[in-house]
Amino acid sequence: MLTKLKKKVQTMLATEAKAAHKIGLTPNKVSATGIILAFLSAVAYAVWQTHMLYLLLATCLLLLSGFCDALDGVLARLYHETTPFGGLLDSLLDRYADAAVYAGIIVSRLCDSLWVLWGLAALIGSLLVSYTRARAEAAGIEMESIGIAERAERIIILATASIIAVFWQPKTAISAGIILLAILSNLTVLQRALHVYKKLKKNSKLKS
Repeated sequence: MLTKLKKKVQTMLATEAKAAHKIGLTPNKVSATGIILAFLSAVAYAVWQTHMLYLLLATCLLLLSGFCDALDGVLARLYHETTPFGGLLDSLLDRYADAAVYAGIIVSRLCDSLWVLWGLAALIGSLLVSYTRARAEAAGIEMESIGIAERAERIIILATASIIAVFWQPKTAISAGIILLAILSNLTVLQRALHVYKKLKKNSKLKS
């Protein structure tokens, strides 16, 4: 849903990409930095009860991880370093990043009792959003901007819930965000599945 806005942001990131290139950063290095930040964010979520500021730290690290996810793509395109393996690596690291953050939230009991099921639903939905895109694009169907909750939207929702949690009832705020993510991510999977079905059906009619 935010793909068009993401493209504008990526254009704006050209300056940052040039600066990163000058100091020797490559797309893969930026991707690696992003996954490290995501794991640190997961740790901060996991230990939030030690101090409330850990929630704020977790949010900042999550957003920085998302920034790296945008920057590595800009770097690759700007300096013609896009490769099939680089695309695969970027996608894999994004999935590990998502899984780590959700796991940190679940382990921390920010999603307590029944809400743990919502946490698992959000995690599964997040992974399946990527899986449906990969399977669709392998069949030659373009999936960019298809679905209400791509990765950028999910990061924004979780970051917003986390910021609210710093100032008001952490478990309630995070649980609300996780429930929203569970619903929207799985709805996105359904949207993508229906999109693929319609495209394949249309292609089948054209061939016959």
